[in-house]
Amino acid sequence: MIQTINNIRDSMLEMFELVSQMFSLSVRVWSLAITVLLQLLVILVGLLCLCWVLLKFCVYTLPRGDPGQIHVAFFHPYCNAGGGGERVLWCAIRSLQKKYKNIKCYIYTGDTEASPEEILQKAKDRFNVTLPQPVEFIFLRSRSIVEAKYYPFLTLFMQSIGSIMLAGEALSKFRPDIFFDSMGYAFTYPVFRFIGGCVVGCYTHYPTISTDMLNRVSDRLESHNNRRLIANSAVFSFAKMVYYRVFAELYSLVGWSAQVVMVNSSWTHGHISSLWGVNRRIHIVYPPCDTEKFKSLEIIPDVEKKVKSIVSIGQIRPEKDHALQLKALHRLCEIVDPATETQLVIIGGCRNEEDHQRVTALKDLAASLNIEDKVVWKLNAPFDELLECVQQGTIGLHTMWCEHFGICVVECMAGGLIMVAHDSGGPKMDIVVDYEGQQTGYRALDVESYAQAMKTVLESSSETKESMRLAAKSSVDRFSDAEFEMAFLGACESLFSSTNVVLN
Repeated sequence: MIQTINNIRDSMLEMFELVSQMFSLSVRVWSLAITVLLQLLVILVGLLCLCWVLLKFCVYTLPRGDPGQIHVAFFHPYCNAGGGGERVLWCAIRSLQKKYKNIKCYIYTGDTEASPEEILQKAKDRFNVTLPQPVEFIFLRSRSIVEAKYYPFLTLFMQSIGSIMLAGEALSKFRPDIFFDSMGYAFTYPVFRFIGGCVVGCYTHYPTISTDMLNRVSDRLESHNNRRLIANSAVFSFAKMVYYRVFAELYSLVGWSAQVVMVNSSWTHGHISSLWGVNRRIHIVYPPCDTEKFKSLEIIPDVEKKVKSIVSIGQIRPEKDHALQLKALHRLCEIVDPATETQLVIIGGCRNEEDHQRVTALKDLAASLNIEDKVVWKLNAPFDELLECVQQGTIGLHTMWCEHFGICVVECMAGGLIMVAHDSGGPKMDIVVDYEGQQTGYRALDVESYAQAMKTVLESSSETKESMRLAAKSSVDRFSDAEFEMAFLGACESLFSSTNVVLN
């Protein structure tokens, strides 16, 4: 018995000794691993610092302009697109050139298929904007890396990575004193601020990601940026929510790099302030709308119009939801008096082949709804033709969900059209709102509400429509070119105060 107990004791001692040796070995292995990892981390940090120094050295050897001038470069890869964002670009440059004589403006653009003369002529024809001084174009050859069509998955992230690469090309071709992003490519800001050593400002039309987008994914609602496959799957929706939240954190980090932030509406201000946490640096600068030109149009009484035109102005992009316009027109034709002849005039800017493919798909939709003869397409129409369509129209139609602002809405109201806009975003918060107690238009959400609103307009008395037109025309003065110029230049003062050149 005693022998058995001794054997058990010896076995236990041997086991404890073995465990002790294994523990000691594991401690030594972990210590060695941690030491190696720390050494690798030090080497990595050292290499990064060396690369940073070399990169900064290379950047500072890049050619710069005349030291007696302030060189302001606008990052706008699609400056020839012809949309509301482009009008902001041209009016911003015009404002700076009118006030300062020792400023030279540049535009980073990927519109390599057009000459500088053609781009400037289009700005004049489409927006009625002529620059008082020359502007230099810096053409970027790799613009395609920011186009969504190349990234069917992780689109926002991949486009953002592409914008960093595009910013690298832009910086390698010219290093300005002030870098100004006017298209919303927030991931370019750290490149120009911390590598290029530039003062960074931006005009944000629309947050790349917003709480509205997160809510749509969370609620599993199908939309142009939330495909049916994902909306119908709880697993895919959860994965996309995680992706969106991670991306939102990255977006917040890069947005912090902007030293002056301008936004175009109360809606955008709320989202950017929440995401970037730079509330003291944010200025609401309503985009410039050529209100005077539109307000000068002579109103043609509806009784003199044989066909009541519904005018839609906007680029042919998925988020503009032209399909909803076609479906609303189809529904309107079902509920309105058959004696009332209507047509939808779509005035849209087409930037590329992808946009033209959307037009083809929309025409197919119109044909399937048997309304193709009631739809008039005016693609890339010049400014004079746009004015003529507004003057001949009765209703202005806008269908974009959470439109950041809505320049086309303001233009339609200034031109005398009774506006039916989407009940969200800028139109809801800033534009189609009561003015001095008077209604300025209608807002809608879906096919039925759009059709009913347009039916109400068509059946309203001349006195009712005239009262609404007058209220709408008076309300849009706060969105004029002059108001934009004053607000934009005021917000820019801190940008220029950061440079070492005296303005004159």
